[in-house]
Amino acid sequence: MINWQVILNIAKTHLVTKMKSTVTAALGVTFGIGAYITLVSFMTGLNNMLDDLIINQTPHVHLYNEIEPSSQQPVALYEDFEGALNVVHSVKPKYSQKKIHNALPILNYLKQNAEVKGATPQVRAQIFYLSGAIELGGSLVGVDIMEEVRLSNINDYIVLGTPEALKINDNGILLGAGLAKKMSLTTGDRVQVSTVNGTIFPLKIVGIYQSGIAEVDNVQSFVNLKTVQHILGEADTYITDINVKLYDIHKAPTMAKQLAGQFQIKALDINEANAQFETGTTIRNIITYAVSITLLIVAGFGIYNIMNMLIYEKMKDIAILKATGFSGFDVQMIFMSQAMIIGLVGGLLGLIIGFGLSRIIDQVAFETEALPTITTYPINYNPWYYVIGITFALVSTFFAGYLPSNKARKIDPVRIIRGT
Repeated sequence: MINWQVILNIAKTHLVTKMKSTVTAALGVTFGIGAYITLVSFMTGLNNMLDDLIINQTPHVHLYNEIEPSSQQPVALYEDFEGALNVVHSVKPKYSQKKIHNALPILNYLKQNAEVKGATPQVRAQIFYLSGAIELGGSLVGVDIMEEVRLSNINDYIVLGTPEALKINDNGILLGAGLAKKMSLTTGDRVQVSTVNGTIFPLKIVGIYQSGIAEVDNVQSFVNLKTVQHILGEADTYITDINVKLYDIHKAPTMAKQLAGQFQIKALDINEANAQFETGTTIRNIITYAVSITLLIVAGFGIYNIMNMLIYEKMKDIAILKATGFSGFDVQMIFMSQAMIIGLVGGLLGLIIGFGLSRIIDQVAFETEALPTITTYPINYNPWYYVIGITFALVSTFFAGYLPSNKARKIDPVRIIRGT
């Protein structure tokens, strides 16, 4: 039976008498774990910020009507050419309505679906923004603004004004930041919008919206759903888009295929809409974890080298221990205990240092016109990173201590005492 009190006392004595080696080994673990925590917290925080910037503004499933060429051309209907090879040049897209047929029943169906968190109707219109002599082309999006706030992070990108101000004002507009800058407008001012038919409507600016994507902010603005329906001269049932948010984003591709087949409508899932962005995020995550793991492995090799040297210096002590009745397994446990103590102390200090550096980075000012609502660098304080850090510290020090201690276990005390 192992006497752990004696084993740990001897291990403690070895660590204290070789304080320089002990501190060096512990610092290797400390800085390895500290660097891992800092790097992975910062990089994943940055990735999450970029994901939120793109993905949170994208519905999980987007329903709309797409303009596309007819799959069957008139020549195919002529019996004399049946079975022949028909070549048709300059195929034109067929006329199709922009609005979604039976949009309200579809909305009711989606809202009753247990997998759907929410479904919001939208009406998109191509218009011109008029302010004095300035005329800019763009798009106007009619929304249920409070539902948009509930289901997305649109409120985080309203730099002036509030969603409630748009809700209570049927003639209000949430103007894109790029448009506001170009036309030198702000909240309280008025802007006129003109449809492609030339009809002009005055709207009051109740807020400024900045998504961080210049291509969007330079053309897009939001109004109430009824407002854009009135501008287009359409009924309350006129809806061009339906955005669906699910409880489980991974079910979006399946849901999109189901809805497309069920309602004969174009359904675009979030994976398909952001395929290139998802690839970039995956690559960034791979790089982050590869560098982080490398830091931990380097720290593990540092511990191995120090433990190896420590055992080499303690050859005579090992021989004396064995000569006085300690078994090879007892000797191995002494050096394994030293390694685990170094790993535990160094790992805990590394977690503290990593957390401290993360807090410092979290307080550093991060100012950019593209992301006005983000004021400091993003940090991800995921507890799992700290669990992984301390676990890896213990596992790496275990293996770093096992190999040298296994060597000490097999040492012949007679040969060491004789000096051979």
